[in-house]
Amino acid sequence: MAMEKIIDPISKELLKAELTEDKRLRHTNRGGNDLYVIDAHNAPNVMLEIGRLREIAFRAGGGGSGLSADIDEYDTMKIPYKQLVVWNPDAEEIIGGYRYIHGADVKYDAAGQPILATSHMFHFSDDFLRTYLPRTLELGRSFVAVEYQASRTDAKGLFALDNLFDGLAALTVVLDDAEFFFGKMTMYPSYDRLGRDMILYFLDKHFGDRQHLVYPYDPLFIEHDPESFEHLFVEDDFKLDYRILNGEVRKLGYNIPPLVNAYMNLSPSMLVFGTAINHEFGKVEETGILIGVNELHEDKRKRHIMSFVEERPEFKKRIKGTKVLFPRLFRRK
Repeated sequence: MAMEKIIDPISKELLKAELTEDKRLRHTNRGGNDLYVIDAHNAPNVMLEIGRLREIAFRAGGGGSGLSADIDEYDTMKIPYKQLVVWNPDAEEIIGGYRYIHGADVKYDAAGQPILATSHMFHFSDDFLRTYLPRTLELGRSFVAVEYQASRTDAKGLFALDNLFDGLAALTVVLDDAEFFFGKMTMYPSYDRLGRDMILYFLDKHFGDRQHLVYPYDPLFIEHDPESFEHLFVEDDFKLDYRILNGEVRKLGYNIPPLVNAYMNLSPSMLVFGTAINHEFGKVEETGILIGVNELHEDKRKRHIMSFVEERPEFKKRIKGTKVLFPRLFRRK
């Protein structure tokens, strides 16, 4: 695939002019950054800078759209995906971001299928469309700017992923009926194949969807014999098996990808839907997941949700103890 030249950085003055107070969501727990929510219509220059930074980050990992800026029809359609961005107010630059759409805003095509960025990769069951999607935030295009990725020791970069989870947690409080996150964990073709297969086997063992709520149209199957992993991951306890996984992946000279690591440690009842190859985005491997907001680990809930309520006390009525007031519909069977 031919790669276009990436656009030049957008002027900081143009970015600051669009990142107005009405678009600010919250201050971050760590790193002293701010979170904003924008879209391509109300902040076109910020959208361009997001597209530039996304394309740089994804190409560095072995993926990318190949365009001069990673911006597609989902970013720009009439009711577009919104963009959650982490802003470093000291350096006046974007650290990272997500894009998302609330299930209540999702439109359907003539065949009755949802118009989502993941629709070409995953089939959604009637149960998922009826019971979950209207109360779900579909997440995608998560990135941390290359300059702020984990190899740096700067605190702004160290906490970039934590900052993004601050933002996602705040959205579940601010938005009505945002009870679930549906997203993807991305692995790149350059990642060690044995390590990838270990991770995918581990995820299916501890989080696999047995209800067939969502599944890939063209699933990726692990290349190595599953029986070899059965003898490796022998623990019923997630934490004990996780230690084995972490050690085995490190023996290969790799680490578990940061976002994969972060997601699997967010909730004990996360669901994993299998892995699809995204042929339109550098053939990256996308593993679908669903997380119930009320099923977050207690420490994650306190850090990301309660800190927001302390900053924005007008939302206290939606909180009881450390939990958002949602029915606990989400259960593995």
